[in-house]
Amino acid sequence: MTLRIGTRGSALARAQTDLVVRALGLDVDVRVVRTTGDASDRPIPELGDGVFVTAIEDALRRGEIDVAVHSLKDLPTEDRPGLAIAAVPAREDPRDVLVTRTRGGLGTLVQGAVVGTSSPRRDAFLRALRPDVVTRPIRGNVDTRMAKVRSGECDATILALAGLRRLGIAVEPAEILDPIDHPPAPGQGALAVQCRADDDATQRALRALDHPPTRRAVEAERELLRLLGASCEIPLGAYGRVEQGRVVLDAALPSEGGMLRAHASGSDPLAVARECANALEVGVRA
Repeated sequence: MTLRIGTRGSALARAQTDLVVRALGLDVDVRVVRTTGDASDRPIPELGDGVFVTAIEDALRRGEIDVAVHSLKDLPTEDRPGLAIAAVPAREDPRDVLVTRTRGGLGTLVQGAVVGTSSPRRDAFLRALRPDVVTRPIRGNVDTRMAKVRSGECDATILALAGLRRLGIAVEPAEILDPIDHPPAPGQGALAVQCRADDDATQRALRALDHPPTRRAVEAERELLRLLGASCEIPLGAYGRVEQGRVVLDAALPSEGGMLRAHASGSDPLAVARECANALEVGVRA
């Protein structure tokens, strides 16, 4: 069985796809698909949701590929017609990393530092920790953003720890941001392995890659995002995990009145998400 696997062409996307390929242990044909997000330099919030996945999903529906590998945080929360997430492999560490020129972390960030980020979530949570910081939009792959820090174009940038580890880039413990004070994006660090909903043979082949604790944790995070509006412009931080068989979810949402926080746990990821959503919505209305 030879599977045609579609992926973006960035070094990180290829590294993530290689993880899936090695875990499958099957003959594969990896095909690079250029997405709207890859073709544009505009800020991601301007491009809208799904900019890194739609082109790949379209190729999947047309039968040009059999499998798509996505960063789960890039995948919109609404149903994807004709497609199924056949596997969510074990998650890499979902936390964020603050990369400065000295690689010393938040404690070494100078007063009034310029931090490059195009993420409303990272912007809001970083400035909650350091109100003196100035944020500026930044685009590009991991190497490009780190190079902009080294060149002095900005004093720091924020990157996903999962991406750095998958690229083999060393990270110091002091650079990692606390997931409660600076929670990750819903689904960050997880992969979505997608196929056509009616392709039973491929679904069976992919099923062995699924990691149920990861799936339950990200299901809670993504349901929370869906309940709050399902937009990449929402600066929502969500940190889900499974502890002793129970889904635990911590969430935070900046508001005009300050930082809103919610915590819930339980056996049902959707119920846990609803509890957090209710608490955050009460805070918004207060």
